[in-house]
Amino acid sequence: MEKRKLPRLAYNWTSAAGALIALVAGSVIIFLLGVNLIIGITNPYLGIVLYLLLPVFLVIGLILIPLGMYIKWRAWQRTGEIPAFKWPSIDLNIRRHRNAALIFILGSLLFVLVSSVGIYQAYHFTDSVAFCGTVCHKVMKPEYTAYRKSPHARVACVSCHIGPGAGWYAKSKITGLYQVYAVAADVYPRPIPTPIKDLRPARETCEECHWPSYFFGARQRQFSHYRYDEANTRWTINMLVKVGGSIPGAARASGIHWHTDKDIRIEYMPRDKKRQDIPWVRVTERLTGKSTVYQDITNPLPGTAPGGAAIRTMDCMDCHNRPSHDFHSPDYAVDNAISTGQIDRSIPEIKLTAVDAMAKEYKSEQEAESGITNSITGFYRNKYPEQYLKNVQEINNAVLATRSAYNTNVFPFMKARWAEYPNNIGHFIFRGCMRCHDGNHKSSAGEAIPNDCRTCHIILAQGNGKQPEQLDLRTGLDFRHPVDIGDAWKGGVCYECHTGVRP
Repeated sequence: MEKRKLPRLAYNWTSAAGALIALVAGSVIIFLLGVNLIIGITNPYLGIVLYLLLPVFLVIGLILIPLGMYIKWRAWQRTGEIPAFKWPSIDLNIRRHRNAALIFILGSLLFVLVSSVGIYQAYHFTDSVAFCGTVCHKVMKPEYTAYRKSPHARVACVSCHIGPGAGWYAKSKITGLYQVYAVAADVYPRPIPTPIKDLRPARETCEECHWPSYFFGARQRQFSHYRYDEANTRWTINMLVKVGGSIPGAARASGIHWHTDKDIRIEYMPRDKKRQDIPWVRVTERLTGKSTVYQDITNPLPGTAPGGAAIRTMDCMDCHNRPSHDFHSPDYAVDNAISTGQIDRSIPEIKLTAVDAMAKEYKSEQEAESGITNSITGFYRNKYPEQYLKNVQEINNAVLATRSAYNTNVFPFMKARWAEYPNNIGHFIFRGCMRCHDGNHKSSAGEAIPNDCRTCHIILAQGNGKQPEQLDLRTGLDFRHPVDIGDAWKGGVCYECHTGVRP
């Protein structure tokens, strides 16, 4: 009689296949875990194989082992080799049974150990920036690229998109299942829409680091612009931005962060999905209970006040809506390139030429690179042939800088560009603050939401950047338009002419 080292039930093709699958998958997992612990794994696709795919094969292999034994046991019952109602017996005095028990116990301990390490590593891997930004490379490329050049580039994606706590972690993974399906089936929208409806409240995430109650006073900011003339004339605006907040000892918050004061609740109803058209605002003082409703008198809501489901309570994200994924317009991006020396300002009409080249519609990144190159070099060959020959290197550098600006802000495949993602900070090329502070939102008593420039900022210097010797910091300077258009600018708003490209 043949001596078997394992029970007879274990000798079947299904169990053998399961054991082989489990052995190979387990060995590869242990090897890759060792590599990860020693030198680390940075490739996100290797991480998917290690933490998501291989464990599935390991579990399938382990399931096949008892499944094969069960199938063989049922077959013996049908043929009458064993009684129909007799269960398999375990006798540790039999060597085959001892071997099986030892393999089961040691295998279970090893499985639990490897699974514990794997689950822990998988948790951190699926929360990593590499996983969020590079696994679905084409889909997430715009957001990932913008994130890497944002002020939050050292903050993990999950810190804002999920935040602490198991509840929101589980919710994010469940909603992520549909996202995986959408990518696999190629049914995801282009561009990715915002705002994100199921994003966690900003006070639960942003205020882990930013506490508006301790923002107070003013911050000095200088903005450098370059005109669309031959000399690329520089125009600076140096101003104090009234950040405000809860000044220690003050009875009430002031400045811009008054909107997030704990004693004030601001609610609004947008007319569009991007929250750019706000016809209805309600301000409630929590201490007194006084509530004031402001409506856009130029285009009011029809009928009565909106229902509760349509009303949103204002928080950080209503102004800081692009904190990590801001796509800069050609005008802004080229200004930055000139300010940082990537583009030589001495090249005549380079601001105009670079902005026009970057603003054109291209079907792909490859077409954009050749299109920008041909557009800029062709312009100077035709209009400034002597300048081109004399400054060919500077012009080539300008081409490279413009292409870089395009590749980090415009993504043809996802149809993502600045115009699709309004930035609500300021009011230069988007409505931003003026969604409410346009002077047209008035209460029933005729009181208007203020739209005076000095409500939020004070101009210290402009034009050549020189500050006057005598300057009243309470009022600052009157705004002066870079191009002499008389008083025409007073009757309109910035974003009506400035759209991110040449006005």
